[in-house]
Amino acid sequence: MDCIFCKIVAGEIPSAKVYEDDTVVAFNDLEPQAPVHVLIIPKQHIASMAEIDERNSAVVAHIFEVAAIIAKEKGLDDGFRVVSNCGESAGQSVKHLHFHLMGGREFGWPAG
Repeated sequence: MDCIFCKIVAGEIPSAKVYEDDTVVAFNDLEPQAPVHVLIIPKQHIASMAEIDERNSAVVAHIFEVAAIIAKEKGLDDGFRVVSNCGESAGQSVKHLHFHLMGGREFGWPAG
């Protein structure tokens, strides 16, 4: 498999990690869209949200727990956004489930 996020999990590609445990790894986005922009990914390869089911849904709950921890550590007391794109038409560029944790600026809706 030629998945960049799997390579980051395996340590083959370096990343600026901000959190890691047995289930997930989180690292700073290379092209940040906010003062705080962290990607949180499961270590297990799940291609997208479309593949979440009863066998792997616990990892998603854990990702949201980790998002809260990181947001607190980064001082995002005024709020933050968590986004996951599912499929190419929604903007998913890496076929490995990932969540963008962003904060430190005002956000518009639905874009921005």
